[in-house]
Amino acid sequence: MRMQLPLISTSNESHPGGRSALTCRFRCGDACFHEVPNTSANTYVGDVIAGALSRRSMMRAAAVVTVATAAGAAVAQPVAAAENSATTGTTTHKPGTSKGARGLRFAAVAPNTADVVTVPDGYQQNVVIRWGEPILRGAPAFDPDKQTAAAQAGQFGYNNDFLALLPLPGERNRQLLVANHEYTDEVLMFRGYDSVNPTREQVEIAWAAHGLSAVVVEEDRRTGKLTPVPRHHLNRRVTATTEFKVTGPAAGSELLKTSADPSGRKVLGTLNNCAGGTTPWGTTLHGEENFNQYFANAGRATDKRYGIGTAASERKWERFDKRFDVAQEPNEVHRFGYVVELDPYDPTSTPRKHTALGRFKHEGATVRLTHDGRPVVYSGDDERFDYMYKFVGSKRMKQGHSRAVREHNLSLLDEGTLYVAKLTGDSPAIEIDGTGKLPADGEFDGSGEWIPLVTATAKGAVSHVEGMTAEEVCVFTRLAGDKVGATKMDRPEDIEPNPHTGKVYVALTNNSNRGVGTNAKADEANPRNANKHGHVLELTERWNQADSTKFAWSLFLVAGDPKDPATYFAGFPKDKVSQISCPDNVAFDSYGNLWISTDGAQLGSHDGLFGVATKGERRGELKQFLTVPKGAETCGPVIQDRRVLVAVQHPGELDGASLEKPASTWPDGPGKIVRPSVVAVWRKDGCDIGV
Repeated sequence: MRMQLPLISTSNESHPGGRSALTCRFRCGDACFHEVPNTSANTYVGDVIAGALSRRSMMRAAAVVTVATAAGAAVAQPVAAAENSATTGTTTHKPGTSKGARGLRFAAVAPNTADVVTVPDGYQQNVVIRWGEPILRGAPAFDPDKQTAAAQAGQFGYNNDFLALLPLPGERNRQLLVANHEYTDEVLMFRGYDSVNPTREQVEIAWAAHGLSAVVVEEDRRTGKLTPVPRHHLNRRVTATTEFKVTGPAAGSELLKTSADPSGRKVLGTLNNCAGGTTPWGTTLHGEENFNQYFANAGRATDKRYGIGTAASERKWERFDKRFDVAQEPNEVHRFGYVVELDPYDPTSTPRKHTALGRFKHEGATVRLTHDGRPVVYSGDDERFDYMYKFVGSKRMKQGHSRAVREHNLSLLDEGTLYVAKLTGDSPAIEIDGTGKLPADGEFDGSGEWIPLVTATAKGAVSHVEGMTAEEVCVFTRLAGDKVGATKMDRPEDIEPNPHTGKVYVALTNNSNRGVGTNAKADEANPRNANKHGHVLELTERWNQADSTKFAWSLFLVAGDPKDPATYFAGFPKDKVSQISCPDNVAFDSYGNLWISTDGAQLGSHDGLFGVATKGERRGELKQFLTVPKGAETCGPVIQDRRVLVAVQHPGELDGASLEKPASTWPDGPGKIVRPSVVAVWRKDGCDIGV
């Protein structure tokens, strides 16, 4: 690999993104070690400006240096925290007295490798809920040696990712927690697990551990602690065998019909739900991401474009249900890779898969309304060299809570137009030499357009892609993006509009393959031929209208060690910020600050959660709020005024680890099984976070 600019080394070079081999194996089926699925000749966006500060940025940095503070990780000391207690650093700070943007006034947590969740001075935490805790009536207490599929179907699922905290009118101090369960780590779940010969019981437990959980949680107003309310009537589990309704242009298509479902409208289960979003009409959206890894014996060109393997799958599910064997059920794989919608306030409702939003590795789906009340949904395809998408609905949201209103709003994502993004730089190509050297105008930025792929109406759907029907566009959306010349990105993950400004932020985790072999090389939006730390793009829709087909783009962050000249923090002085690597999920607080969770950080520290100001004189000021335990990833942040929630996913997922030989003792200490869990953090004095 040829690197044009200095990069921080990692001790885990064989596994991109700082992940362990175990994570690569179970989370995405070793996707980074397979041939890149996108072999089209489209232009490519990756390490946006992973180069240097623009002249404009340096001028701005000089202007703010007098007001910047030394709250970055470079001046802090490693600290550790026990559960339910605040961390103690080398200096004492009153929470909220640390300088910074409003909402970010806390003492930044230093980079560390502690096997705990480390939080700022003056903050406390608790584990809200763990994998296996019973949430449905009749579900037993968790016992790692007495697991059954029936028990797991009533217990909180495995590897929590996206989180939502929804209001519960009429129930004081209670909220409704909704969580994704992305995938299972069988080697950490079962004693003596044999990956070559899993048992039917183990497979069925894994099916039940996937999916979604809805569970009511109760707040202790004295402390901020959240605890689950078992057996509440709204509690629910959705698994790999729950019935789903297929909606949109591909519903009933020949491409979705199987021997078990000749209608092509009823799917069992949801898989690999990663990030998601909440809707203004009170539902939750969940993105099916690395669904390809669960299927075996594929061979078609369309399967290859989606990274579906030609041999046995890692988990061997095809031995126990033929629907996971593409050779026997060629269309079952076409029924995964969608945005799922759940009505969490109706535990009897049938969740939906929206084909109008396209089929790809959805990292998530976030909603913004147009000025006249139509939904706009942003979603990234989490794959090297794949695309960003936007769906613009044609029906207006209705207000109210009647059944008729809810049914209308549940259909909003079935009619509208799906677009894919194309980005263009504003400097001559000759000025982009692949070293990160700035073009003559001193700025890496440009314009973009949303290219229409398919439009769905109540009367039918129309394809905008030559040679593809509307149904084909919805099922083979990646190929549609190839055909229209969409711009290749570096694993576009969470995409969220800022509710204060309307600007849209795109987390791109990493892609060390750029410029390697025949892969796409540098252009203005990615001037280096390597990107191991990722970046965040800022998009501004024309006239700030969510349904616009034109936008401007620019760099917001280029991640990495601030000492690395390749990094950039929106012009803020780099000696005043925390280090960050591999941005993944994003969220906003009530002040418009962007919060970023990381996945696979390569700077010698554990993954964490960061807050960064997006406006004002402190724009670009980035501070680390917490770190997670050994082997874990930070997921699903929820930022409330007085509480932060994170999903601690795959703790202990390190090479060589097993249930018998754990690599982490979190969350319950030595002698206990490692369990993915949800953590709540609040200020000890009960005041607002970061104020």
